[in-house]
Amino acid sequence: MNLKIKHEQLNDSHYLVLNGEIDIYTAPKLKEVLIPLSEEKRKDIIIDLQQIDFMDNTGLGIFIKVLKSLKKNDSTLKLRGLTDHVHRLFDVSGLTEVMDIGKKPEFFPQKV
Repeated sequence: MNLKIKHEQLNDSHYLVLNGEIDIYTAPKLKEVLIPLSEEKRKDIIIDLQQIDFMDNTGLGIFIKVLKSLKKNDSTLKLRGLTDHVHRLFDVSGLTEVMDIGKKPEFFPQKV
Protein backbone atom coordinates (compact mmCIF):
# COMPACT_ATOMS: atom_id res chain seq x y z
CA MET A 1 0.00 0.00 0.00
CA ASN A 2 0.94 3.62 -0.20
CA LEU A 3 1.20 6.45 2.29
CA LYS A 4 -0.38 9.82 1.57
CA ILE A 5 0.67 12.84 3.62
CA LYS A 6 -1.23 16.11 3.71
CA HIS A 7 0.52 18.98 5.46
CA GLU A 8 -0.59 22.47 6.48
CA GLN A 9 1.19 24.99 8.65
CA LEU A 10 -0.91 27.31 10.77
CA ASN A 11 0.84 29.76 13.11
CA ASP A 12 3.32 27.77 15.21
CA SER A 13 1.94 24.32 14.37
CA HIS A 14 2.31 21.81 11.57
CA TYR A 15 -0.83 19.75 10.95
CA LEU A 16 -0.49 16.48 9.09
CA VAL A 17 -3.09 13.97 8.00
CA LEU A 18 -1.73 10.53 7.12
CA ASN A 19 -3.57 8.00 4.99
CA GLY A 20 -2.55 4.40 4.23
CA GLU A 21 0.13 2.28 5.87
CA ILE A 22 3.33 3.07 7.74
CA ASP A 23 5.79 0.23 7.26
CA ILE A 24 9.32 -0.44 6.07
CA TYR A 25 8.37 0.58 2.52
CA THR A 26 6.54 3.83 3.30
CA ALA A 27 8.56 4.93 6.34
CA PRO A 28 11.26 6.75 4.33
CA LYS A 29 8.59 9.06 2.87
CA LEU A 30 7.25 9.84 6.35
CA LYS A 31 10.73 10.39 7.72
CA GLU A 32 11.58 12.73 4.83
CA VAL A 33 8.64 14.96 5.79
CA LEU A 34 8.74 14.78 9.60
CA ILE A 35 12.45 15.07 10.45
CA PRO A 36 12.93 18.55 8.89
CA LEU A 37 9.73 19.77 10.59
CA SER A 38 10.94 18.43 13.94
CA GLU A 39 14.16 20.44 13.65
CA GLU A 40 12.34 23.79 13.62
CA LYS A 41 12.41 25.75 16.88
CA ARG A 42 9.15 26.06 18.82
CA LYS A 43 6.97 24.51 16.12
CA ASP A 44 4.51 21.84 17.22
CA ILE A 45 3.48 18.86 15.11
CA ILE A 46 -0.06 17.48 15.30
CA ILE A 47 -0.71 14.32 13.31
CA ASP A 48 -4.07 12.76 12.48
CA LEU A 49 -3.63 8.98 12.18
CA GLN A 50 -7.28 7.94 11.89
CA GLN A 51 -6.78 6.85 8.26
CA ILE A 52 -3.74 4.68 8.98
CA ASP A 53 -4.77 1.08 8.34
CA PHE A 54 -1.51 -0.52 9.45
CA MET A 55 1.71 0.46 11.18
CA ASP A 56 4.74 -1.61 12.17
CA ASN A 57 7.80 -0.99 14.36
CA THR A 58 9.43 1.05 11.62
CA GLY A 59 6.75 3.69 12.11
CA LEU A 60 7.27 3.64 15.87
CA GLY A 61 10.96 4.28 15.34
CA ILE A 62 10.25 7.36 13.24
CA PHE A 63 7.89 8.81 15.83
CA ILE A 64 10.49 8.23 18.57
CA LYS A 65 13.15 10.02 16.50
CA VAL A 66 10.78 12.91 15.80
CA LEU A 67 9.83 13.19 19.48
CA LYS A 68 13.50 13.40 20.53
CA SER A 69 14.20 16.06 17.92
CA LEU A 70 11.16 18.10 18.92
CA LYS A 71 12.15 18.06 22.59
CA LYS A 72 15.59 19.42 21.67
CA ASN A 73 13.87 22.23 19.77
CA ASP A 74 11.32 23.16 22.45
CA SER A 75 8.41 21.73 20.48
CA THR A 76 5.77 19.03 20.96
CA LEU A 77 4.25 16.08 19.12
CA LYS A 78 0.57 15.18 19.32
CA LEU A 79 -0.79 12.03 17.72
CA ARG A 80 -4.56 11.92 17.30
CA GLY A 81 -7.27 9.67 15.90
CA LEU A 82 -5.40 6.40 16.38
CA THR A 83 -7.22 3.26 15.35
CA ASP A 84 -7.37 0.44 17.90
CA HIS A 85 -4.58 -1.46 16.11
CA VAL A 86 -2.23 1.53 16.00
CA HIS A 87 -3.06 2.57 19.57
CA ARG A 88 -2.33 -0.96 20.77
CA LEU A 89 1.09 -0.83 19.07
CA PHE A 90 1.98 2.39 20.93
CA ASP A 91 0.55 1.00 24.19
CA VAL A 92 2.43 -2.32 24.07
CA SER A 93 5.68 -0.48 23.35
CA GLY A 94 5.11 1.81 26.35
CA LEU A 95 5.03 4.94 24.19
CA THR A 96 1.61 5.99 25.44
CA GLU A 97 3.40 6.90 28.67
CA VAL A 98 5.82 9.35 27.02
CA MET A 99 3.86 10.66 24.01
CA ASP A 100 0.76 12.83 23.77
CA ILE A 101 -1.56 10.29 22.17
CA GLY A 102 -5.33 10.43 21.81
CA LYS A 103 -7.86 8.27 20.04
CA LYS A 104 -10.12 11.21 19.24
CA PRO A 105 -9.22 13.43 16.29
CA GLU A 106 -8.31 17.03 16.96
CA PHE A 107 -9.19 20.15 15.02
CA PHE A 108 -7.32 20.33 11.74
CA PRO A 109 -7.27 23.30 9.36
CA GLN A 110 -9.70 23.02 6.44
CA LYS A 111 -6.94 23.01 3.83
CA VAL A 112 -5.34 19.78 5.11
